[in-house]
Amino acid sequence: MIIDNKIAGVYLRVSTVDQAREGFSLSEQKERLEVMCKFKDYQIYKFYEDAGISAKNMKDRPAFNELLEDIKSKKVNTIVAIFGRNKTTNYS
Repeated sequence: MIIDNKIAGVYLRVSTVDQAREGFSLSEQKERLEVMCKFKDYQIYKFYEDAGISAKNMKDRPAFNELLEDIKSKKVNTIVAIFGRNKTTNYS
């Protein structure tokens, strides 16, 4: 199945104050990922933000869980996020 229209859920997260200071703030992530979506012609459905939340436990990440629910209900067909603090990734 080929999906022509990419509808993106953009996931933003930092777990520490240090990450925010080192240039990984939510606003900087949002700006970078918004530019990428525009370049790839993705329609942004929503920004999902988990601020100050560790990635260790999925149940403690409310915005990420909301994103998963939106995927299940077919509101979103592409995830755009920064993983590993230095890589921009999208999954569709």
